[in-house]
Amino acid sequence: MVSKSHPFLHGAASAFSLPALVLMGAQVGFAALAREAGLGLGPTLLLTVGVWALPSQVVFVGLVGAGASAASVAVAVALSAVRFMPMTMAWTPVVRSADTRQWVLVVASCYVAITAWVYSMSRLPKLERPARLPFFAGFAATLTLLNAVIVVVAYNAIDAMPALVAAALVFLMPIYFVLTLWGAARSRADRIALGAGFLLGPLFSLFAAAADLLLAGFVGGTAAYVIGRLLGSQEPAA
Repeated sequence: MVSKSHPFLHGAASAFSLPALVLMGAQVGFAALAREAGLGLGPTLLLTVGVWALPSQVVFVGLVGAGASAASVAVAVALSAVRFMPMTMAWTPVVRSADTRQWVLVVASCYVAITAWVYSMSRLPKLERPARLPFFAGFAATLTLLNAVIVVVAYNAIDAMPALVAAALVFLMPIYFVLTLWGAARSRADRIALGAGFLLGPLFSLFAAAADLLLAGFVGGTAAYVIGRLLGSQEPAA
């Protein structure tokens, strides 16, 4: 066990956890998807290390495989990453300390993704403030390295893996995200938003497939916020 007096090493050791293992399994599926789409190992590895967000990686590979233009791919990947803005805004005041340099914070924020955000936000408040950024950096750097190794191995060994298994591994991440976010929900509005997403996502995909996730998130999230405020205002004061 790594001593908590070394927060970077503690964060690195924490990368060997259930959330990270789920992400690694999903990266196997991504490697299979990228190879099936005709993407070489170099670009696939660059996506894994540079983008560091599995949904955006899948969007990129899917559109490239479908022959979309470079502009369309760039816009789609950028839109898929918009969700990280509120996550980064919530993460910054938690991880920042009085002597944190701005450029260090900017570099570290590039690694704010679902797995790192959910895991670190549940751990960082328990640490002393000066240890929080090194802990996150250790977790993120180690997870990135492990994912890169997994993708290289899986890309070269994918012929020995049944196609159904490789495809199923891609869905490990959304299943994990839903379960984790539900467990981490702190208010009625959070759970209402998740439920609204389940209902509205398939509905919007029927008549607005190009913007189904965006519409489901906007409509469901707004409705959840309003309903949560209304229900909260009816509760007796403590």
